[in-house]
Amino acid sequence: MSDIERTEFNVSGNPFRDSLGGEANDHFGGGGNGVQRDVDARAQVEEADAESNLRPKSLGEFIGQPKVREQLDLVLSGARGRNVTPDHILLSGPPGLGKTTMAMIIAQEMGSSLRMTSGPALIRAGDLAAMLSNLLEGDVLFIDEIHRIARPVEEMLYMAMEDFRIDVIVGKGPGATSIPLEIPPFTLVGATTRSGMLTGPLRDRFGFTAQMEFYEVEDLTKVVTRAAGILGVDISPEAAVEIASRSRGTPRIANRLLRRVRDFADVHSGGVIDLGAAKAALIVFDVDELGLDRLDRAVLTALVKGHGGGPVGVNSLALAVGEEPSTVEEVCEPYLVRAGMIARTSRGRVATARAWRHLGLQPPEGTIGE
Repeated sequence: MSDIERTEFNVSGNPFRDSLGGEANDHFGGGGNGVQRDVDARAQVEEADAESNLRPKSLGEFIGQPKVREQLDLVLSGARGRNVTPDHILLSGPPGLGKTTMAMIIAQEMGSSLRMTSGPALIRAGDLAAMLSNLLEGDVLFIDEIHRIARPVEEMLYMAMEDFRIDVIVGKGPGATSIPLEIPPFTLVGATTRSGMLTGPLRDRFGFTAQMEFYEVEDLTKVVTRAAGILGVDISPEAAVEIASRSRGTPRIANRLLRRVRDFADVHSGGVIDLGAAKAALIVFDVDELGLDRLDRAVLTALVKGHGGGPVGVNSLALAVGEEPSTVEEVCEPYLVRAGMIARTSRGRVATARAWRHLGLQPPEGTIGE
């Protein structure tokens, strides 16, 4: 080995400290005495624990979705009373409403292990066979975005869900053989944001379907208050309501806005989140009083000012805002329709009177909602 290579691997002490001096090293990375500074690149255990604790651990801790919680409690309690595995469960609803958290709670309530994967990750039937062969009796298998699994995987899943067995094909052509593989009884929990894309045979094999709904401001306020307590943030009730009202009915967005408002409060208001700090932070991060962000307003502006309120197709709207049509259709449009800003017609998307007024314009005669 050359001298250069020996120098690279045989390092004694801290070369950064030796070359820049102890003072410079303390400034950039912490000195050799192990003292941590205010800014440290290393992960902070307390912060990571707080972030992971934001997910509720039981149905009792879960906020909102009262109908789903009641139905799920009956399903799980009945299975525990009969000492059997629960029926397969399908969780359907928009992103960010707690489907993954609910799957974790199901495993926790049943006292079993949780195996997690996603639909796009299951490309070949062998991928699913590998996961199923490692399951123990009573385990919960969670497949996120289950509507995106490949057709061969779905065909294998039918038999696994009904008969708890699969047939593994070994070899190709005339010499191929089928090996039956028994699987211990398990519970499949599937999550989907597009339940209409599920095939009929797959949907029929779920014993219970839970439809997750958007949250009311009251429930989101509880979510924000609980998260603030876990994160150690001092927040006023008015500020919690303000954040909740701009969260688009989604707990994930509420927690994300809380973190950004916390950053603003740490810098500008001594870490205390009051109503003024919350409003100022949300202005900085471009979230208006209805929860619309920059992209939402760009879509509305293109529809109202660029196309006279419509009707206009999704492709034209996406081209106007510089996004993919799927982004406009799946990210922006659901909330804009629910908020009464956009109406879907056979000829395309049309802006309602509320959208015109939100942009500070007077809606013309004959506008929907006028």
